[in-house]
Amino acid sequence: MFITIAKRSEVLVGGFKPAQVNGKRLLICRTAEGFYAIDDTCTHDDGPLADGWLDGTAIECPRHGARFDVTTGKVLCLPAAVPINAYPVKLEGDDVKVQLH
Repeated sequence: MFITIAKRSEVLVGGFKPAQVNGKRLLICRTAEGFYAIDDTCTHDDGPLADGWLDGTAIECPRHGARFDVTTGKVLCLPAAVPINAYPVKLEGDDVKVQLH
Protein backbone atom coordinates (compact mmCIF):
# COMPACT_ATOMS: atom_id res chain seq x y z
CA MET A 1 0.00 0.00 0.00
CA PHE A 2 1.31 3.44 -0.94
CA ILE A 3 0.98 6.29 1.56
CA THR A 4 1.01 10.00 0.61
CA ILE A 5 3.81 11.69 2.51
CA ALA A 6 4.54 14.88 0.56
CA LYS A 7 3.50 17.10 -2.31
CA ARG A 8 5.74 17.46 -5.38
CA SER A 9 5.77 21.21 -4.87
CA GLU A 10 7.21 20.80 -1.35
CA VAL A 11 10.48 19.24 -2.54
CA LEU A 12 12.66 21.11 -5.03
CA VAL A 13 15.15 19.38 -7.33
CA GLY A 14 18.33 18.87 -5.32
CA GLY A 15 16.42 19.02 -2.05
CA PHE A 16 14.71 16.75 0.42
CA LYS A 17 12.01 16.74 3.05
CA PRO A 18 11.83 14.70 6.25
CA ALA A 19 8.59 12.88 7.01
CA GLN A 20 7.34 10.54 9.70
CA VAL A 21 5.04 7.60 8.93
CA ASN A 22 3.89 5.14 11.58
CA GLY A 23 6.81 6.15 13.82
CA LYS A 24 9.35 5.66 11.01
CA ARG A 25 11.58 8.60 10.04
CA LEU A 26 11.84 8.93 6.26
CA LEU A 27 13.49 11.35 3.88
CA ILE A 28 11.94 12.23 0.52
CA CYS A 29 14.70 13.24 -1.90
CA ARG A 30 14.26 14.85 -5.29
CA THR A 31 17.04 14.59 -7.85
CA ALA A 32 17.05 15.56 -11.52
CA GLU A 33 15.96 11.95 -12.20
CA GLY A 34 12.97 11.94 -9.84
CA PHE A 35 11.76 11.29 -6.29
CA TYR A 36 13.25 8.75 -3.88
CA ALA A 37 12.46 7.71 -0.31
CA ILE A 38 15.02 6.48 2.21
CA ASP A 39 15.32 6.05 5.96
CA ASP A 40 16.31 9.31 7.63
CA THR A 41 18.86 7.56 9.83
CA CYS A 42 22.55 6.99 9.13
CA THR A 43 23.47 3.36 9.75
CA HIS A 44 26.85 4.38 11.15
CA ASP A 45 25.66 6.28 14.23
CA ASP A 46 21.88 6.76 13.89
CA GLY A 47 22.23 10.46 13.04
CA PRO A 48 19.54 12.20 10.97
CA LEU A 49 20.44 12.38 7.27
CA ALA A 50 18.05 15.36 7.01
CA ASP A 51 20.82 17.42 8.63
CA GLY A 52 23.14 16.52 5.73
CA TRP A 53 23.18 17.48 2.07
CA LEU A 54 22.29 15.97 -1.28
CA ASP A 55 24.81 15.90 -4.12
CA GLY A 56 23.24 14.37 -7.23
CA THR A 57 21.94 11.00 -6.01
CA ALA A 58 24.27 10.86 -2.98
CA ILE A 59 23.30 12.05 0.48
CA GLU A 60 26.01 12.74 3.04
CA CYS A 61 25.62 12.44 6.79
CA PRO A 62 26.95 15.58 8.50
CA ARG A 63 28.32 13.72 11.52
CA HIS A 64 31.10 11.59 10.02
CA GLY A 65 30.74 11.93 6.24
CA ALA A 66 29.10 8.59 5.42
CA ARG A 67 27.42 8.75 2.01
CA PHE A 68 24.50 6.76 0.61
CA ASP A 69 22.89 6.46 -2.82
CA VAL A 70 19.30 7.69 -2.43
CA THR A 71 18.14 5.57 -5.38
CA THR A 72 19.20 2.25 -3.81
CA GLY A 73 20.30 2.91 -0.20
CA LYS A 74 23.77 1.55 -1.06
CA VAL A 75 26.75 2.77 0.99
CA LEU A 76 29.02 5.01 -1.10
CA CYS A 77 31.54 6.05 1.53
CA LEU A 78 32.78 4.86 4.92
CA PRO A 79 32.43 4.98 7.89
CA ALA A 80 29.00 3.44 7.19
CA ALA A 81 29.14 -0.22 6.19
CA VAL A 82 25.43 -1.09 6.22
CA PRO A 83 23.07 0.31 3.56
CA ILE A 84 19.97 2.30 4.42
CA ASN A 85 16.49 1.22 3.38
CA ALA A 86 15.15 2.66 0.14
CA TYR A 87 11.41 2.52 -0.57
CA PRO A 88 9.33 2.50 -3.78
CA VAL A 89 7.88 5.89 -4.71
CA LYS A 90 4.84 6.59 -6.87
CA LEU A 91 3.57 9.97 -8.07
CA GLU A 92 -0.15 10.66 -8.40
CA GLY A 93 -0.95 14.21 -9.40
CA ASP A 94 0.86 16.41 -6.87
CA ASP A 95 1.09 13.57 -4.32
CA VAL A 96 4.37 11.79 -3.55
CA LYS A 97 3.50 8.32 -2.24
CA VAL A 98 5.76 5.78 -0.59
CA GLN A 99 5.36 2.05 -0.07
CA LEU A 100 6.85 0.89 3.21
CA HIS A 101 8.25 -2.65 3.55
